[in-house]
Amino acid sequence: MNRILIRKYAAPCGELLLGSFGDSLCLCNWTEEKHPGRVDRRLKSLLDADYEYAPSDVTGEAARQLDEYFRRERTNFDLPLLFAGSGFQKKVWRRLLEIPYGETVSYGGMAASLGMPKAVRAVAGAGGANAISIIVPCHRVIGADGSLTGYGGGTAAKEFLLRLEGVSGF
Repeated sequence: MNRILIRKYAAPCGELLLGSFGDSLCLCNWTEEKHPGRVDRRLKSLLDADYEYAPSDVTGEAARQLDEYFRRERTNFDLPLLFAGSGFQKKVWRRLLEIPYGETVSYGGMAASLGMPKAVRAVAGAGGANAISIIVPCHRVIGADGSLTGYGGGTAAKEFLLRLEGVSGF
């Protein structure tokens, strides 16, 4: 059985679980989440792996970069990422990486940018399945009316992250 090396990270807006598989980050997920266990089960299944609390260079570097992000010293992350999901999910997650720091896009806008304007619910579902929160910035996707909807870490964490990045109106 393969191993996903994990460690906890205390963010100012909630606790995260960081995980590496090989030389890539595969997990940065809230320990208190909207759908408990869903991300963990998918990740373990697709990677045929179990979690093991152990240090890794990748999770150490992720923690360092997250510290910089929360101190407003970093606007982009530079980590090797491993996406575990369907082809469609991976496409959505790669698009999330293109949303600039301090900006937001609606779920409808995301769907349109992927060439699938009618796939709003599917895009929202893929965003909700993101295992690498903050680093893959699903918090930057909001409702068409500007509401803070659909975030695994909860709306308080989403609001905190958007305010940290200087997004106003919340």
